[in-house]
Amino acid sequence: MGQTQVNKEDDNKKTDEELVHLRREIGLLPAVSFIMGTVVGSGIFIAPKGVLINSGSMGLSLLVWGLCGVLSLFGALCYAELGTTFTKSGCHFTYLLETLGPLPAFLRLWVEFLFIGPAATSLVSLAFGRYVVEPFFAPCAVPTMLIKLVSILGMTFLVAVNCWSVRMASHIQVSLTFIKIVALVLIIIPGVIALVKGKTENFQNGFEFESLTLDRLPLAIYNGLYAYSGCSYITLSVSCLNRNIPLAIILSMVTVTVLYVLVNVAYYTILAPTELLLSDAVAVTFATYALRGLDSAIPILVALSCLATLNGGIFVSPRMLFVGAREGYWPQIFSTIHIRRHTPLPALLLMYPLMVIMLISGDISQLMSLLSFSDWFFIALATLGMLIHRYRFPLHPRPFKVPLVIPVTFTVVSFFIVSHSLYSDPWNTGCSCLLTLSGVPVYYMTVYHFCLPPTWRRIFNYYDGEV
Repeated sequence: MGQTQVNKEDDNKKTDEELVHLRREIGLLPAVSFIMGTVVGSGIFIAPKGVLINSGSMGLSLLVWGLCGVLSLFGALCYAELGTTFTKSGCHFTYLLETLGPLPAFLRLWVEFLFIGPAATSLVSLAFGRYVVEPFFAPCAVPTMLIKLVSILGMTFLVAVNCWSVRMASHIQVSLTFIKIVALVLIIIPGVIALVKGKTENFQNGFEFESLTLDRLPLAIYNGLYAYSGCSYITLSVSCLNRNIPLAIILSMVTVTVLYVLVNVAYYTILAPTELLLSDAVAVTFATYALRGLDSAIPILVALSCLATLNGGIFVSPRMLFVGAREGYWPQIFSTIHIRRHTPLPALLLMYPLMVIMLISGDISQLMSLLSFSDWFFIALATLGMLIHRYRFPLHPRPFKVPLVIPVTFTVVSFFIVSHSLYSDPWNTGCSCLLTLSGVPVYYMTVYHFCLPPTWRRIFNYYDGEV
């Protein structure tokens, strides 16, 4: 018995040493690479049109891109504190459960299954389909049904990959991450060269404040924030706790912000505002003007970048539902995995029909408005919960703690944008709000159902797998 205890202590000591050693191996550069690979996605190829049309001018749109970068940096730092304070898996669900309780956590699962996951997947799939099809029809209009058909094929392929093998999905993600940066650099270089040579006529009236309306500004910020949307998943990529994490987050988010601003500067240098607004695939139109010899390569690179973002979303979303089901807040079938493949096969297959339906019925701008309201509402709730948890449990261990001004600023700005969007786009944001609130009676009927009649409770318990 004594020898066994000594061996256990030796094993624990060895494990601790190995963990410390692994932390030292994760230096600044790998951490920056992980974060940039998480954040940079298809948004920079989708959002510029929405930012420009809602901000009203090129100069203001560039300010919006910079503001969104700062706001996303604040959010990333807040999520770094949340992820190091609550180390259990589940991301948004776990943070809301630990700070605000079961109802907000359940509602996050509800909207993730009902429309956040499907809408995000459909949005990126449509961008993929457009960039694949657009070069074959330019300058003619592209058939909408063909775009949606190609989008469904790309989405179906990645769903099948994630059902088949986690390793294959991760290898695809690693291979495609590098392509994202290559695509951005290929866009930035010719734009900067043209700007240096004196092509500045598109910036002559860059700041036209008379075209700015406060009711459209939140929609411009929404479109910009979509391009930075991976900042809330940073704790999934950087899971080791060391002193490099704050610096890695700052460096990576600043780099991403600079890249995004430079990409838009390149767009505006080559394309007039009317040309950009008339284009449904901005990078294709840009390549036609600026990259005569490589104009066929840009759509391919952008499409592959969209695939990487799509693969990441398909990989992450079912796993949040998996954790919720494991904790008893979601149907138990979502907590099962394939016996040989070790993939969340039921969750993927149950979400797939919703993805297809939303892809067929929606367009890019509508899906972005529908997605952004609830997504950013729950991000704001998570950081509000962090502030409440700080106040209620001041002695709780927090390996990484951001200055109070950062979560307060981020939470206030996020709630302001979310609330003001109800006035700016009442239809889409109203639908998103109603769909979110529809989860409240579902919660009381399925999770907190002690007040229901005994017969109803037996029915819900049966379908929830409790008997």
